[in-house]
Parts: sequence; C-alpha cells; structure tokens
Amino acid sequence: MRLNSTKLLLVGAFALTASFSFAQVVEPTDSTKVEQGEGNVSLGETLIIGKGVIDVSENRKTPVASTVITREQILDKGVGNVEFPELLKNSPSIYIADQASGFGDAKMYMRGFDQSNTAFLLNGQPINGMDNGSLYWSNWQSVSDIANVIDSQRGLGSSKLAISSVGGTVNIVTKATDKKEGGFVRYFAGNDSYQKQTIGYNTGMKGKWGASFMFDNWSAHRSFARGTEGKGQSYFVSVGYKPSERHTFNFMIFGAPQEHGQNYSKPMETKYRNIKVNGETKTIIATPGYDITGRIGNSNYGFYNGEALNSKTNYYHKPVANLNWDFTINDKMSLSTVVYASAGTGGGTTILGNGAGYTLDGFTSNGDINWDVLAAKNKELKDGISNGNNGTVLASSVNNHFWYGGVSNFTFDTKKGLTLNLGTDIRFYTGEHYQQLNNLLGAKGRAASNAQREKDFYVTKTYNSNPWNTLFNKASRDERVGFDNSERINYQGLFGQAEYSNELFSVFFQGALSWQEYEKYDNWNYTAEKAEKAGVKFKNGKAYSGEHTQIGYNLKAGASLNIDKENSIFVNAGKYSRQPYLNNIFVRNTVNYIDTGINNEILQSIEAGYRYKSRTLRVNVNAYYTEWDNRSMTYNGDNFVDINGVNHNSVRFIATGLSEVHKGIEADFEAKVTRNWTVTGYASTGDWKYKGKYDLQVQDTDTQEIVPIDEDMPHEMNSHVGNAAQFTFGMGTRFNVTKGLSFDTNFNYYARLYENVDLIEAIDPLYVNVPISPFATVDLGMSYKFKITNSQSIKFRGNVNNLFNDQYISRKDNYGYFWGNGRTWNAGLTYNF
Repeated sequence: MRLNSTKLLLVGAFALTASFSFAQVVEPTDSTKVEQGEGNVSLGETLIIGKGVIDVSENRKTPVASTVITREQILDKGVGNVEFPELLKNSPSIYIADQASGFGDAKMYMRGFDQSNTAFLLNGQPINGMDNGSLYWSNWQSVSDIANVIDSQRGLGSSKLAISSVGGTVNIVTKATDKKEGGFVRYFAGNDSYQKQTIGYNTGMKGKWGASFMFDNWSAHRSFARGTEGKGQSYFVSVGYKPSERHTFNFMIFGAPQEHGQNYSKPMETKYRNIKVNGETKTIIATPGYDITGRIGNSNYGFYNGEALNSKTNYYHKPVANLNWDFTINDKMSLSTVVYASAGTGGGTTILGNGAGYTLDGFTSNGDINWDVLAAKNKELKDGISNGNNGTVLASSVNNHFWYGGVSNFTFDTKKGLTLNLGTDIRFYTGEHYQQLNNLLGAKGRAASNAQREKDFYVTKTYNSNPWNTLFNKASRDERVGFDNSERINYQGLFGQAEYSNELFSVFFQGALSWQEYEKYDNWNYTAEKAEKAGVKFKNGKAYSGEHTQIGYNLKAGASLNIDKENSIFVNAGKYSRQPYLNNIFVRNTVNYIDTGINNEILQSIEAGYRYKSRTLRVNVNAYYTEWDNRSMTYNGDNFVDINGVNHNSVRFIATGLSEVHKGIEADFEAKVTRNWTVTGYASTGDWKYKGKYDLQVQDTDTQEIVPIDEDMPHEMNSHVGNAAQFTFGMGTRFNVTKGLSFDTNFNYYARLYENVDLIEAIDPLYVNVPISPFATVDLGMSYKFKITNSQSIKFRGNVNNLFNDQYISRKDNYGYFWGNGRTWNAGLTYNF
C-alpha cells in the first residue's frame, strides 16, 4: 500500500516519539496495574472471584507472552460499535478481520491460528463451541461493558486446564459484585445511525450480600456495508455472598440476544452459467463480480415488496450463567470452583433452491438481489412447491445447544517457594442442527424430501428469525427441511501443576489428561432396513454413529532466570495430543465418519523470551516455533464437477491429515515519557506454512453425500497459511492534556497477508497462494471527565477508527475477498453516580 504524505508524517512522528521515550522517561509505570475506580490495583486484586480457576499471566512466576487490557482501556476503546476482538489488535501476532461482515462477525487470529484454535474463557468457563471450537462475537455483544480485565496469552499460556489451545488463551474476567454502592447511565451514538443506551447499578455489599446489574439496548441500520442492519439487548446480573472471610460466592448471568444482517465475501470475477429458457440456451450471471456491488455493497441484500431483505441474517440468544466459590482452607491451602451452564438457540438464514443467479434478472444493476423477480418465478412452480433447485425460499440453519460443566482447582502453597495445583475440568454438551423455513417468497411450500425418509412431503409453516422467539417457538420434526441431526459430547479432564520459584529463578511443570466421548444422531425418519442399507447403526428410530471415545493429554514445562531486578529470560515448551472436534470426525449433517481411523492432532511448541521491566519502561521480546500435525480443515465451495462429470452446485471440501509449521519473533514495549505522556509499540514477523500430504473428500451439501473424486490425484501442499497477516507493526501514544482530558492515537500496519488456500488448486505442485496488498490504519480517541460531586461525574469519550478511510482487503476466502471497514466513529456520554 502506498502511504500519502500525511501518513508518512504521522509515522515519522511516532518514530521520533519512540526514540525520545527511551531517553527521556522520567515517571514510573507498572504494566501490571489496572485502573479500577479512582485508584490503581494489581491484576490479581481485581480477581475478587475465581482466583484459582481464572488463570492470568500475572499469577505465573515463569513468564508467558501476554497482553493485559485494563478496564479503562476497555471502556475507552471497546464500547459502542467496536467489535470485541479489536481491543486486542494493538498486540504483536494478533490480526483482526471481517469487521465489515456485520455486527459481531469479526474474526481474530493469534500467531496465525483462528478463533477455533484459540481458547476463550469467561471467568474460568470455556466458551468455544464444543463441536467445532468456533466462537461468534455476535453472541457476546456488550461483553466489553462487563469485562473487568482481558488477559491475552499467546502460545502456550498459563492455563492449567485440560484445554490445549494452539494459538493462545484469552481470559475475560467480568465484574463481580461491586463493593461500593453506585451506578451509571450511558448513551453512545455512531456511524450509520448506531445507538446504544446502557444503565448499570451496584447495591454495594449490604452485610454479607450485594448485587450488580446492567441492561442495554442497541440498534443501527447498518454496521458499514449495506444490508448489515443490527439490533439487540444485553443483560448482566451478579449477586455476591460472603458469609465469612474464608468463603466467597458470586453468581453471574449474562445474555445478549441479537439479530443482524451479514455481508459475505465479494467474488473476484463475474461467474456465468448456461440455462435453457423455452428450449433456448442462454448465458446468465450466476454470481455478480465485485465491480457490481462495490465496497459497501452486499450481494446477499435486496428489497422484497418494498422492504429490505437479506438472505443471510444471523439471530441468536446464548444466556450463560456461572457460580464461583472461593474457599480459603487455611493460609497454605485454597479451593476455587466454578460451575456453569449455557443454552444457545438461534441460527442463520440461507437460500434454498435456485437463488438469484439462476435467472437473467435475479440481480439488479448494482448487484442487489431482485427478490420480487424471484417471488414471481415461484408462482410458476408446479403446485406452488419449491423442490430441489426449483424455486427460491429462505430457511434458517438452526443450531441449538445446552451445555453445562464445572472447573475446580485446589492450590497448596508450601510458603517455601513450591506451589502445587490439582484440578478437574468436566463438560456435558448436547446440540441439534436442522433447517426450518423463514420466508416462502410467494411459494406455497418447500419439499422436505430426503433419500433416507420414509416418504416425501412438503412443509408450509414458517418461523420468525427473532432471538427471543427461538426460545419458545421452533419447528417440530415434521416441519424441518434439508437436514436434522443431533449430537452429544462428554468431556472429563484432570490437570496438575508444580511451580517452584525463588529470587533467582523459577521452574514449572504442567500435565493434563482428558477423555472425550462423541455420539451423533440423524433424526430423519429412518427405518431399521434403511439404516442397514445406508451402512449405519439404528437406535430409537434414528440413524446412530455409535459411541466414540478419544483420550488426549497436555504436557508443558518452563523455566525463567532473573538476571537482575530489571532483566529476565525464560523458555517454555509443550506437547499436546488433542482430540479432534466432532465436526472433524463426522461428515457434516450425517452420522458417517470422515475417516474410520481417527487420530488425535499432535502439537509441539517451544518459545523463549526476554523481559526488561523498570519503573519507567517495559520491553518484551519473544520467539516461538509450533508444529501442528494431523489437523483437519473444511470450507464450502460451489460448481464442483466430480470424476463422473456431474456438477454439484454446493459442496464442502474436507481435508484431513494436514500439517502446519508456525514460527516467528514478536516484540512490544510501553514507556512513560512524562507524567502525562505514554508511548507503546509492537512488531511481529512470522513464517507460517502448510507442509506435506493430506487426504481430501468432497461432500454435496444439498444431498449430504460424499461425491466421487479421483483418488489417485496427489494431495500435497507447501503453501502459506492464509487469512492472517504474518508481519504486523504498530505504535500508539496517550497524552493527558489536563486533569480529565486526554487524547490517544494508534497506527497499525499489516503485510504478508495471504489468501486462503484453495484445496483443489493446491493439488498443482506449482500452486502458490498469493499475498493481499499490505495496508495501514490510524485510530484516534479523546476522553474528557469532570466531577460534579465526590460521587458523581460525567465522562465523554469519542473514537474515530480508520481516520484516513483507507480501502483495503482484510482477507480472501474461496468465494472472494472481504473489504475492511472504512472510516467509522462513535461517541458517548456516561453519567456516574
């Protein structure tokens, strides 16, 4: 990307600021301090609850590569229309993409690994999906408002749980019941009519009891691109109980029901298809090119009967509750436990049938879907019934789950340098996945035929895509279309740690052992005969996978040496044998195994680092090397021709046995130039590649069947890992002008960002996935706070992100590329009382 003169001046100013900061630092700073109320307290002191099950880097004597986001930074940078992962973007080896896809659709990559391979914890509770490891930030809208601190640990991390994340661990520690009475009212506005109203109140501890509450409501006609309308609410309740100095209890419930339109990747070129119209072959646009929709366009979007309609609308409600209990047994022993439950309901809408690309005028001149034309085509259907690729209707792919579990950790501190931990991690998960109709677009019904059903029939009932409605109103078995399957996952883990430290050095060793059981059901109306014919088991009127169990383990060790009070070095190493996710064991929406010989994923990693920490300056330098073998990867595609010459409109590519190598160096610093001037910076460079052979299968997502391909085709890959920038650089500064008034700015630059690997093209030994153009962004912020009385204050906060409105591509998948957000802004007032 070519930087204009203004940006070059800004970058130069940052560089001068950095060089000046190392020579002129005069005031103390402590990177482990966290702003909370009017004073600074240590990160450990903010952990009023869950001290033993919430693993934070400050508690580790042997260092790890980590970044701590304080409460003050969260409230300044992470509220309003900002995606939660963007709070972490000013950190080395972290890349955020897809902000323009819609509210809550941002994706975070850590050292090149995606969110499904980064562990996210909420007060010690794992929140990654049990079946595929995914995490959707739309389910966690407003989590920034309740987060007290975010501890982001890259690589091996300090987690003692039986989890074995690949990229790292992100601990989100929420507010506990506040000890002081008070509250706040806040209003935020932003670009594209964004509005958010929030109210919170703390009762304070009244004797042994106390409670905190927060509620908000938000809406916008779009996030950035057209068709990305969003709205939702959030609620948070925390109740604390402290019967004695030895026992502390805290119950929390948090939910964020929402619905929002989505904007997917833009095709790199216009695709055409030949169809017959009245016996005559005509060429039509199957997929419009990016030049039609434009930067803020959306090929999922259009108007139906004069009202906006998006074919891709996500709606979900995922309330989560947890109960923390901290028990101080004596001055050497303590027990910390969290039990939790989560119930998720909702899904995402999609097109069944032909869609806009199968008719000459299915898209308007600017790339919008012409819904009225598709509805008119539906009136020509035989008996008014959409079937297969005939007609167009909207349906929801529903994903409901219920999940409960607990984590418990016993700590024994010998008071002689040795600390021992022993704990358990237990989870129980059930999920169901099916399709239900949302909008028939003038058709009378949709055929729900399937090869395994006893009979074919059609469905006429439609359901609203409302997150509250999903709690009570869902399709019964005979009202489902497309697919209908369910799953059960049980997980039990044991973990332990020993750490010894003195003034000179520290060493630690961790180990974990886990069992994971999987079961899968296909809920279509099977008979025993049809199940036998399909080659699957039969149980309770359903096709059944049988119970499958896999055992995994984690081993981690490390050591650090304190050269003097300011300088230290460390090294950590680990090996994981990780059970594959359920979605990497079974062919999607079936009970068939992808591979009958299922092996664990094997991860080996080593990292080393240097730390410099004084009262005025903090510097970190880390180097890492990670191998990941026997991993799986899936993604969707279209228009695949099998070995028999049959074209499949929609397919899923399934790769197994993949290997990756990630290695790199990262550095960051924080300096206090004067009492009122702070400067930060970071840089990272990585070399992340796939290597070796892999196995490939292709599934037709309409019939759910595996299609025939050339099995003798060589499957070997030596390509770059895509979707995350392998070089990052950034600098930031904050200046307190007067008491209560401050300005801050951040510059971020990303390069060596490769497009996603195409598994079909990668068969060619000459295939290389090409890099996307580098880009840079600048963000500005301003805060002003003044006191009314000792207990009342008003704070103004404003942010402008991507100040220069840079146009850039944030990543490219196998359908096309994603534009990044242009210039966005938010501003708000908070009244504290």
